[in-house]
Amino acid sequence: MKSGPLLDVKIPLQVVLGETEVSVMALSTIKEGTIVELKSFAGEPVDLVAAGEKIAKGEVVIIDENFGIRITKVLK
Repeated sequence: MKSGPLLDVKIPLQVVLGETEVSVMALSTIKEGTIVELKSFAGEPVDLVAAGEKIAKGEVVIIDENFGIRITKVLK
């Protein structure tokens, strides 16, 4: 891979496990220990988002005691 100043720029990378909607009242009562149910199922692919754009899908893996993502599909 080439190197250069532009390739060294860092961008935010996020993994989206799922989404849901909650009322403002429910949001105002969230505290430690609250469980928020998502509109996705365990084992479903997760989205990998870079700078706000969905770039890939993957599956959650555990490496030692850390979570990671195994890329299963790169999106165009």
